[in-house]
Amino acid sequence: MSVAPGSLLDVETTVNPTPPAEAAEAPTPSPLSQVIAPDWAEALADVEPRIHAMGDFLRAEVAAGRTYVPAGENVLAAFKRPLADVRVLIVGQDPYPTPGHAMGLSFSVQPDVRPVPRSLANIYQELQADLGVPLPSNGDLRPWADQGVMLLNRTLTCRPGSSDSHAGKGWEAVTEAAIRALVARGGPLVAILWGAKARNLKPWLGDVPVVESAHPSPLSARSGFFGSRPFSRANALLEQQGAQPVDWRLP
Repeated sequence: MSVAPGSLLDVETTVNPTPPAEAAEAPTPSPLSQVIAPDWAEALADVEPRIHAMGDFLRAEVAAGRTYVPAGENVLAAFKRPLADVRVLIVGQDPYPTPGHAMGLSFSVQPDVRPVPRSLANIYQELQADLGVPLPSNGDLRPWADQGVMLLNRTLTCRPGSSDSHAGKGWEAVTEAAIRALVARGGPLVAILWGAKARNLKPWLGDVPVVESAHPSPLSARSGFFGSRPFSRANALLEQQGAQPVDWRLP
């Protein structure tokens, strides 16, 4: 898979199975501040070496004939919008493993994906039941991200077809640092935690208001996700903090 030139996770798309001894060195990664929002780069400065190490890990995966999702230029997509603008945090587990689906934002898929993943379909069903809005026409959640909803996966990559395959490789230190930076920042913030793994993050959230329920997966949605009204509850908590509510409607 190719990556935009100069991106942090630059990899070669064509791997020579028998590279010459004088094979070129791996590209020098760009400074974090050139890849993500400047305030996120500052907040994640302590884990920048870990991010570069994950770039090395992904290059090694490609060199070994394995690929990963999402595409390299989308791995850090959750950090492209300013830290200062985040008012809602939604934590996912890891990217959708189906090639062409993951786009670097938890639960979101590329706009041409049909049908949308079942977890996202359940999120949309609850959105309609909660707020009375029409069902969205596609699975692209970037309009939420544009309003300060951070869609963060705990692990930012995985092998195609293999969920959780990059768990424990190093991304957790990065996403933990991101969550702690949000809490330290102060200001209006609500965390939406779906499922047991997301709820395990509560100790890091301090006094941040939390909306929690079962995961929207088809395996658990009927055990507490449906009827949980996360969108209206999150907006109420934002307004209690003096912040504008999110317009959760999607095209």
